[in-house]
Amino acid sequence: MRLSLNPEDFTYTGKKKLSLKDAPNLIPPLYKGKKEYKKFLQEYQDETNELQKMMYAHDRYSMLLIFQAMDAAGKDGTIKHVMSGINPHGLQIFSFKKPSTNELDHDFMWRTSKCLPERGRLGIFNRSYYEEVLVVKVHPEILTKYQLIPKEFITDVEEVFQQRYEDIKNFEKYIHRQGIRVMKFFLNLSKDEQKNRFIDRIDRQDKNWKFSEADVKERHFWPQYMEAYEQAINATATEHAPWYVIPADDKRNMRLIVSQLILDEMRKLDMHYPIVTEERKAELQQIRKDLTES
Repeated sequence: MRLSLNPEDFTYTGKKKLSLKDAPNLIPPLYKGKKEYKKFLQEYQDETNELQKMMYAHDRYSMLLIFQAMDAAGKDGTIKHVMSGINPHGLQIFSFKKPSTNELDHDFMWRTSKCLPERGRLGIFNRSYYEEVLVVKVHPEILTKYQLIPKEFITDVEEVFQQRYEDIKNFEKYIHRQGIRVMKFFLNLSKDEQKNRFIDRIDRQDKNWKFSEADVKERHFWPQYMEAYEQAINATATEHAPWYVIPADDKRNMRLIVSQLILDEMRKLDMHYPIVTEERKAELQQIRKDLTES
């Protein structure tokens, strides 16, 4: 089965500009009820697992899936549902929070660079180096007060972010040439839906632990974050590392769209299981015979 959607509606490669005020947070359901949603998701999970096993055996490509969003957009749930059933052997997931003292003693991409997926694996970044042009752009005092950069390099703060966009583009071009396919997802949640989800976290005991007053404080900077996301996406969207802007108010729709986009990219990879030579086949048959007779 395949969803009735046009991937181009969500894809940004630098050829067209993103305007977040025009990008939908919600589209009509792509599924007819919960049963069909589960059927779609299960089929996508199964095929993703099969392709990942081939990727692991082929041992040439890897994929880096980056998830960025405002709080409560559903990054954790999307990763959980899309990747459910994938062999853990071929999956690497990293979540990036506030930088530690050790991380601040390195360049801004160090902590993520060392977590890039190995060949044959799917790597997932729950937040990423893009925080350096999102949170830091909204709160530039992080750059000037807490990041240990020599003063002569941060006299023009806006120029710093332009340089970081360029550094990110170069980095993604580099890792693409090493066989890492980069897919970047922005889960486009509306401000009203975020409010509803925050209230739900307060009202439900099993979700209280997910609620943070800091998230509400950041909500006051919503316009600045939307501007930062729009600028970052437009500045770093390329053919080899596209951005996908996914309507996030309907979690099920969001998960299905992300699943199909990942599968579409995996299907493009020139992968196959290692070819077993006739000589090796004969060796294996002899080993099998010896085992049978032992």
